[in-house]
Amino acid sequence: MQGDIVSTVLLPFSLAFIMFSLGLGLTPADFGRIVRQPRALLVGVLCHFVLLPLVCFAMVQAAGLTGAFAVGFMILAACPTGSTSNLLTYIARGDVALALSFTAVASVLTIFTLPVVVTFALEYFAGSSQAVKAPVGAMMGQIFLMLGVPVVLGMFVRHRWTQRALKLEKTCTKVATVLFILIVAAAVAKNWALLRDNFTTLAPFAVALNVTMLLVGFFVAWLVRLSRKQSVTLGIETAVQNATLGLVIASTMLKQDAMAVPVALYGVLMYAGGLLFAYAMRRFTAGDPAAAAIAA
Repeated sequence: MQGDIVSTVLLPFSLAFIMFSLGLGLTPADFGRIVRQPRALLVGVLCHFVLLPLVCFAMVQAAGLTGAFAVGFMILAACPTGSTSNLLTYIARGDVALALSFTAVASVLTIFTLPVVVTFALEYFAGSSQAVKAPVGAMMGQIFLMLGVPVVLGMFVRHRWTQRALKLEKTCTKVATVLFILIVAAAVAKNWALLRDNFTTLAPFAVALNVTMLLVGFFVAWLVRLSRKQSVTLGIETAVQNATLGLVIASTMLKQDAMAVPVALYGVLMYAGGLLFAYAMRRFTAGDPAAAAIAA
């Protein structure tokens, strides 16, 4: 019964609160900024919504993962950028404005893309019987309620009561961080035996996926001649996922706790890779010619 309450009530509520806290930090100008930086947005969309699922699928196949674990990693790959990517971008001295804008846009696009990827993964790795339980339309509606509505509500509060919202944002961000830690800890504890028995297989894969996508996002952006700050930012945006949403999809919508194990594990390990990447890139972004030109 307690497990049901966690999956059906606490997980969706926590995700909604996290997205509300993200909305408190957004303004219409964050979306308008995309119009002024369309190339960076398009590269980010390519990396996050096309290359990430494709690379994850290829790596899952190469590693020989099957069943619930394979689906779990594909669910993770289909999730939007996590809001903590903004903090990592700040640490890396990247383009924080781009990170905020892309996080917001990614949350909207995920409403349409995630159900498609998850349904494909279920059909391919778990058999068509599982896919019947996750109709695309119904999943889109549920994701919209948990992602879109809280973000819009947060933006409305920010617009209507700006000063209070700015003060509230700091508190909500801290609470959201605590909620995320508790959610991941609960998922790990609930599936500890399964995680323990498969840790030596899943952990290296999670680390490899994280490092691969940090580098893919960075080098794709660098190859199309985006600035150093934007390239580092898109590396982070491509690899840091909204693991909370992945846990909701696996445990609440699909009711498959085994699928939540890879998501929870990646949700922890991605910060190790993300922090190392962020600190390693600080000197690189500090020498960005584009930033120097703006400062001049």
